[in-house]
Amino acid sequence: MQKVKVAIIGCGLAWERLHYPAYQELQDKYEIVACCDVDKNKAVKATQMVSLGQDKAYTDYREMINRETLDAVDIMVPIEDNFPVAEDIAQVGVNIICEKPLATNLEDALEFTEFADMYKIKVMIAENFRYNEENNIIRDIIKQGKIGDVIYFISNYITDFPKDMLGNTFAAKEWRQHPDFPGGRLLDGAIHNLAGIRHIFGAIDNLQAFGQPQQEDYMPYRSAHVNMEFKSGVVGQFSYFPSGQEAQRPLLGTRIFGTEGMIYLEERKSGIVNVFYNNGSSEQISFKPERGFYNELLNFYKDFTLQESISVAPEVEFGDLKTVLAILKSIEEKKVVKVDEATKVQQPSITLL
Repeated sequence: MQKVKVAIIGCGLAWERLHYPAYQELQDKYEIVACCDVDKNKAVKATQMVSLGQDKAYTDYREMINRETLDAVDIMVPIEDNFPVAEDIAQVGVNIICEKPLATNLEDALEFTEFADMYKIKVMIAENFRYNEENNIIRDIIKQGKIGDVIYFISNYITDFPKDMLGNTFAAKEWRQHPDFPGGRLLDGAIHNLAGIRHIFGAIDNLQAFGQPQQEDYMPYRSAHVNMEFKSGVVGQFSYFPSGQEAQRPLLGTRIFGTEGMIYLEERKSGIVNVFYNNGSSEQISFKPERGFYNELLNFYKDFTLQESISVAPEVEFGDLKTVLAILKSIEEKKVVKVDEATKVQQPSITLL
């Protein structure tokens, strides 16, 4: 079986806890040949995890891509570095897997969307929520018309970032606590939820957002609340509270209301999508949580071997970034903001295993 020779750029928590386990499951499809991190110790540790010698540990990714024979690189760096690192990789003609978001501003993001054609390479944005089983199950239920016409939805997401900052977590990273990019947790965390919402409901026509200002660096608002109108006619509301706790169970979660029933997802780790019908019946559909990382790498491999196309190309993630920036603009300017100009929405083909 053909293997994709991939190098890792950024050997922190995203590598250790998210991508590495997926690569372990896909050892018959991927061969990790080198690892790079500005912290040499992290690069060395990463090479040890994949049974490579220390000569395959780099602190300069430019040196690595010049010395190694690569099919692709997997970029897992702080958000503000995604675009410049990807641009360097694209210019030497190496295929790219890059964590979200593709950039911190629309100008760079638009240029990112041109890399594939400009340099004749494959580019995938690793937005795992678009590859998670639960979001694809929900989208299929809606597409099949099982709850009739969707009228509206509510989606609520609460985390305790200040508490998480004190542990060995993603929140403990300095660049997340004092971000050098707009929106802080909105662009780093809530963009996942918004990507999932866009994956299910498609392009957003307009949105209006409200936020409670705060002084803490990690996010300019204590909470953010977004009303959205989709091109499909669906309307919905998303709330994000990154410094709290939801003490009651079951959680508010995501609830989608249609003319013939409703869908309820308590949280992405619940393992169950609940469907309740107006006639009193219901069904519970099981899913395996957190499969997005596996599914995205499988999708990239299948594109590389000409079995299917990349589902989350940069132009798809461009819309997610544009949504976050529109939310920030709406809060700041206190007005309705248009998001997607075009009505065409890419429909990913994702194989879930």
